[in-house]
Amino acid sequence: MSKSVATGSPRRVTANVSIAQYLIQRLQDYGIGHMFGIPGDYVLSLYSELEKSPIEMIGCTREDCAGFAADAYSRLNGMGAVCVTYCVGGLSVCNSIAGAFAEKSPVVVVTGSPGLKERSSGALLHHMVRDFRTQYEVFEKFTIAGAELSDPLTAFAEIDRVLDACDRFKRPVYLELPRDMVHVVPPIVHGYRGSSHVNDQQATTEAIRETSRLIESANCPVILAGVEVHRFGLQDELLQLAEAANIPIATTMLGKSVISERHPMFIGLYEGALGDQAVTQFVENSDLVLLLGAFMSDINLGIFSANLNPARCVYATSETLRISHHHYHNVGLKEFIVGLVESGLVPQPRSIPEQLSSTKRSSSKHGEPGEGGLRTSWMMSRLNRLIDADTIVIADVGDSLFAATELTIHERGEFLSPAYYTSMGFSVPAALGAATARPDHRVVVLVGDGAFQMTGQELSTLIRCGHCPIVILLDNHGYGTERYLHAGDWKYNEIHHWNYGKLLDVYGCGKSHYAETELEFEKALQDAWDTLDQPHLIHAKLVEGDGSDTLKNLADRMSKTVG
Repeated sequence: MSKSVATGSPRRVTANVSIAQYLIQRLQDYGIGHMFGIPGDYVLSLYSELEKSPIEMIGCTREDCAGFAADAYSRLNGMGAVCVTYCVGGLSVCNSIAGAFAEKSPVVVVTGSPGLKERSSGALLHHMVRDFRTQYEVFEKFTIAGAELSDPLTAFAEIDRVLDACDRFKRPVYLELPRDMVHVVPPIVHGYRGSSHVNDQQATTEAIRETSRLIESANCPVILAGVEVHRFGLQDELLQLAEAANIPIATTMLGKSVISERHPMFIGLYEGALGDQAVTQFVENSDLVLLLGAFMSDINLGIFSANLNPARCVYATSETLRISHHHYHNVGLKEFIVGLVESGLVPQPRSIPEQLSSTKRSSSKHGEPGEGGLRTSWMMSRLNRLIDADTIVIADVGDSLFAATELTIHERGEFLSPAYYTSMGFSVPAALGAATARPDHRVVVLVGDGAFQMTGQELSTLIRCGHCPIVILLDNHGYGTERYLHAGDWKYNEIHHWNYGKLLDVYGCGKSHYAETELEFEKALQDAWDTLDQPHLIHAKLVEGDGSDTLKNLADRMSKTVG
């Protein structure tokens, strides 16, 4: 996670420092060592400054891919950044940043724009849409803060304000730098003042007191942990609470791997009626559910099949706190969890059933490989045998994600997916961000053929940067999830067949595998696992109509609303 920059000396040397140099300095303060993007004429001067700095600029094949890479980098590093040119670059990255906003991933969007002097001529400038404010106004909709760095007297303070908001709210922010302002040195002395957020101590104390009483009077409480536990770096505090009060932990789909899934207090993934019914019953039979940092989204709640009584819930996020029907304001998530830990809770007597123990969940439910065709759940069971503490799994949208819920992730924060925003094409460019943030880890990508055809070319950048991911491509000749959602032989779900293995010849590196049977997949996966010095692409041809149990359950519920 990123280091706090609100402590220590607020003074920094700003004499003879340009706006671009100060921005680069402040990005480094938040632990950003890499940026992703594509250059363009409005941002070339800034790119030159970045190339001279310690920050490594990684060029991608598309702007939306750069956004996905920065998103994944931020999830593992604590903050990420993308740098693109004006409008043609900025508007191309919108979808990625919208996803980062939806899922609370702190990404800094830096973009160039026409120079202030150019604008005064009244001439139409290339890349411009409608007027010079269009791009800024678009990004206002899905960033938490933004600024156009057009005034030398306020530029440094605006950079501080925007980056502080990114760190505090864990959402994307936007900084626009006109190209004739890049080298401008403000004629001022600047001092960073730090964050000014104040927690309401009286409300916090009262909320902790009420929650403590509920925990101590409960017979069978449970914690349902969400993605904010990871975003705000509260894994240790969460475990301290669970261990002090002996409260088992389940997680949401988006929050998968916020703690190690091998921890003895972890009982599994809660997905309402969609997921493991033993986990669902354990959570829904609880007389107190502590929802900590969880999004109440349709996917997280099993397409609203979750049966959670609000009167028996404590719902705490970075933005709201509701205890039963009581609402508290200005109570920080960290302060709330830490306060509960320090309140002297009496351990609860609730035990975890054997079927939900980490040992039981890690055991394979499927047999040894044979000549049978490939099914996603079987492949996940084989992958589960190999995953270790140095493995990061990235799942794309569709059955890549739903089947991957069956995996047991060893270390916290090492499962990435767009499980709320669900934008196809996330996984391969996200692998670039993950491999950049954690070059000492093995990155495994689960991606459908439809999603791969959208953004799979970013495998080229992974290879150029010397990374060696294992990409498992689940081929069901099109959009398999949609086939389940809307029954019928619809042509719009079909895509053109690619000879995916030949792509590595085009990219000039790596080993491709084709697997149509269990034995072929087993051999390919083991070969990829044993060969760390090159990327692997495993083209897995699925049995016709295959789908995980989670996908089938989801489709059964969602198909009623698709029509």
